[in-house]
Amino acid sequence: MKTSDFFYDLPPELIAQTPIEQRDGSRLLTLDRETGRTEHRRFYELPELLRPGDCLILNDSRVLPARLLGQRLPGGGACEVLLLIDRGENVWECLVRPGRKLRTGARLTFGDGELTAQVVGEEADGNRLVRFEYRGIFLEVLERLGKMPLPPYIKEELQDRERYQTVYSKVLGSAAAPTAGLHFTPELLEQIGARGVGIGYVTLHVGLGTFRPVKEETIEAHPMHSEFCTVPPETAELINRTRAAGGRCICVGTTSCRTLESWAGEDGHMEPRAGWTDIYIYPGYCFKVMDGLITNFHLPESTLVMLVSAFAGREPVLAAYRQAVEERYRFFSFGDAMFIS
Repeated sequence: MKTSDFFYDLPPELIAQTPIEQRDGSRLLTLDRETGRTEHRRFYELPELLRPGDCLILNDSRVLPARLLGQRLPGGGACEVLLLIDRGENVWECLVRPGRKLRTGARLTFGDGELTAQVVGEEADGNRLVRFEYRGIFLEVLERLGKMPLPPYIKEELQDRERYQTVYSKVLGSAAAPTAGLHFTPELLEQIGARGVGIGYVTLHVGLGTFRPVKEETIEAHPMHSEFCTVPPETAELINRTRAAGGRCICVGTTSCRTLESWAGEDGHMEPRAGWTDIYIYPGYCFKVMDGLITNFHLPESTLVMLVSAFAGREPVLAAYRQAVEERYRFFSFGDAMFIS
C-alpha cells in the first residue's frame, strides 16, 4: 500500500497546544467497526460504552523529564540532549543538537555543573551515546534539571509537567506520553471498575520513533522502531479470564495494543513476557487479542494511523478523521479521543 493512502487534510489550528482543564472533559468520537456508525460524546461517558466482564488495558509507563538544556565545553555554546534509551553504566542513547558540533569526545555541562557529560559514541542513525557524571541519584538530578520532551508539533511551554503524565503512570522510561491515557481521572477509573470492568496494566516505554514520519513511498518499506514492553502475570491472567468468559479486551492507546499483540499467541492466549518489540501493524494484520481501542487522533501518513486502519478499516477511519476535522475536534497529544469497537 502507498503511504499517501493514509493522508488526510488537517488544518494546523486544530492541533491542540495545551491540555484542557478537566482531563475527562475531552470529546470522544465513537466508531462501530461493523456498521461504520459514529457518535459524538464526551470522555466521561466512557463507562456507558463498556460492558460488565470487559477488561481495560492501560500503559503505566511514566515520561522522563528527558530534555536537557546545557552548554558545550569549552566555549559555552548552547546544546540540547534528549535521553532515549538507558544503555547502562551511565550511558544513554540520545538525540543531540547541534549534531555537527557534538561528535565523539565532545563535553557538556548542565545546571551549573551539577551534571556533566561526554559523547562517547555515534550510532548509524545519527543518535549519540552520552556518558553522564553526577553525584547522588541520576533520576533525582533529572527531575531537577530536565524538561518534558513534548512532541515537535506542540510549540507552547507546558506549565504543569504532571499534565503530560497519566494519573496511573508508575514506571519511568518513556520519551513521550502514552497519550490516550491522559483523558482518565481516578474517579473515572473507579466508575469503570464499579461497572464490573477489569483493569489491567502493561508497560511500554514510548520512544521518539513514534513521531518519525514514514518517508518511503510504500508502507511495507518503512523500518519500524523498537520499544521495550512488559506484560505482567496478573494482566495476562485478566486478559485470558476475560476472553474465556466472552468479554472484550479493550486497549487504551496504540502502545497497549502493540504490547499485547506482540506477545499474544495465535489463539489470543496471553503469557507474561518482557522484551523489545518492533511489531508493525498495518492493514492486512489479523488481531489476536484486541477487541476495542481507545486512542487519540494521529498524524497523517503515520504508522499509528495505519494501525488504527488495520483495526477498523482504512476508509471508515479516514471518514471518521474527516468528520472530526469538520466538527473541529482537537488533535494529537492534548487533543480529543476515539473509541473504536
